[in-house]
Amino acid sequence: MQLTKEQITITKWEADKNHCEINFKVKHLMITTITGRFNNYNFSAETEDNDFSSLKVIFTAETASLNTNNSNRDNHLKAEDFFNVEKYPELKFVSGRIEKKCDWLFDMHGDLTIRDITKPIKFELEFFGIAKDVDGNFKAGFRVEGKINRKDFGLSFSALNEDGIFLVGNEVDLHAEIQLIKIL
Repeated sequence: MQLTKEQITITKWEADKNHCEINFKVKHLMITTITGRFNNYNFSAETEDNDFSSLKVIFTAETASLNTNNSNRDNHLKAEDFFNVEKYPELKFVSGRIEKKCDWLFDMHGDLTIRDITKPIKFELEFFGIAKDVDGNFKAGFRVEGKINRKDFGLSFSALNEDGIFLVGNEVDLHAEIQLIKIL
């Protein structure tokens, strides 16, 4: 028996920002990895089931809120060479298709927009389950992993040191630890 649209219950979730991290990692001089994060973001989700196989996500981050714990580097990343935060104040991910690989592992396909350039991306999503916190709120936990080539999104700064080594790698690892709180 098929459920009608009226019979489907949508559960809405949002990020519990006290229990989330949104990080990126990129090589510097091809010998070390620098980690950064976005401090100001919004993450909303909805699902039609408890196993999150119908998950729909919208994530936005204020590009000016990026932080690598180095103000000179942060200022360069916020400038025109990279995020150009004055012109492009937000990046956005909107999920599309979800592929369930097993009860706790999914591939989440969607569109990532940085500097008004939208490209398809795939994230691996590991679902850790649902638990009730001490206040009676339902929480769901996830690990999210993905990779992009920064140049695909117009983050095209490219410089070599005197030995011919790139200062910044092109591949950016995306990693998030997400705890959602059920809101409806």
